[in-house]
Amino acid sequence: METELSKRLGIEHAIFGFTPFPAVAAAISRAGGFGVLGAVRYTAPDDLKRDLDWMQEHTGTKPYGLDVVMPAKKVEGVSEADVEAMIPEGHRQFVRETLAKHGVPELPEGEASGWRITGWMEQVARRQLDVALDYPIKLLANALGSPSADVVQRAHDQGVLVAALAGSARHARHHADVGIDIVVAQGYEAGGHTGEIASMVLTPEVVDAVNPLPVLAAGGIGSGEQIAAALALGAQGAWLGSLWLTTTEADLHSRALTEKLLAAGSGDTVRSRALTGKPARQLRTEWTEAWDDPNGPGTLPMPLQGLLVADAVSRIQKYEVGPLLGTPVGQIVGRMNSERSVQQVFDELTRGFERAVDRVNRIAGRSQS
Repeated sequence: METELSKRLGIEHAIFGFTPFPAVAAAISRAGGFGVLGAVRYTAPDDLKRDLDWMQEHTGTKPYGLDVVMPAKKVEGVSEADVEAMIPEGHRQFVRETLAKHGVPELPEGEASGWRITGWMEQVARRQLDVALDYPIKLLANALGSPSADVVQRAHDQGVLVAALAGSARHARHHADVGIDIVVAQGYEAGGHTGEIASMVLTPEVVDAVNPLPVLAAGGIGSGEQIAAALALGAQGAWLGSLWLTTTEADLHSRALTEKLLAAGSGDTVRSRALTGKPARQLRTEWTEAWDDPNGPGTLPMPLQGLLVADAVSRIQKYEVGPLLGTPVGQIVGRMNSERSVQQVFDELTRGFERAVDRVNRIAGRSQS
């Protein structure tokens, strides 16, 4: 499963695995792919440093990367407290009422929210970058458009490739214009922040739009056959995220959530602004339905919504409140019906890829005879 890009990065398989879990990212790299650690949850630089130290110890010489969420537009002089002050009291009351309706207990006194994502604030993402560039990462990916020109230059100065996610050919061309090295074409089926164009349509459009830049296909990919399809459409690899959530190395801290993922079908997700304020595909729950209800107050823009619901999401996860319990995940969740190690997932992906290639070769052989 080699491509020009995989050879350039020194990996055996053109599989790029995005995950918030260091153990999963390291296992992906050890299995011959390219592990990409999501940094958005690291609000403290020392926490990111601790986990990158762990990655160094557990990847050996295998390459890995980091994914940040850095807004393209720079906002000066705005603190987290300033942002918090912008949240309307009516929205806070809506959160309190929704949690009370489901009997969700408060966090114990002194326990801070473990889900307080501020990593999409530029100053936090820049602190993450300062830490990351002290390590031999091979790729810096940005999940929220193109990073600032100075960030791209810093990465390039240290020999680090820069990738950015795109939900349309227009976005992809912008990435190319500002010097991005790799475009991740993320289709509508993907988990987390995603656009409105399906992968089968988006991937070849982006490939044509940014040629000769390498493109990774993302969204709705969870089998070797689907990876083969992505490469046939012109991609130089596949970017997989959701598939790793039910691996044995993943640490969701909730058996109930794992069971919910294992039981979910491909129709059990929704593209909702409930989590961050931007459309993000996640499990459909009574929490997403409450925020998407036209009779409710509506969601706030990023990053206000994320700060507003941080404490609530931590409480829902801690007490495993089933009707409200969810997580970002793509439509591929319908294939995630058993717990396997990362290596077992790779073994299945490579077997599926070989089956697809053999099938196409047989068809091609018949057409030539």
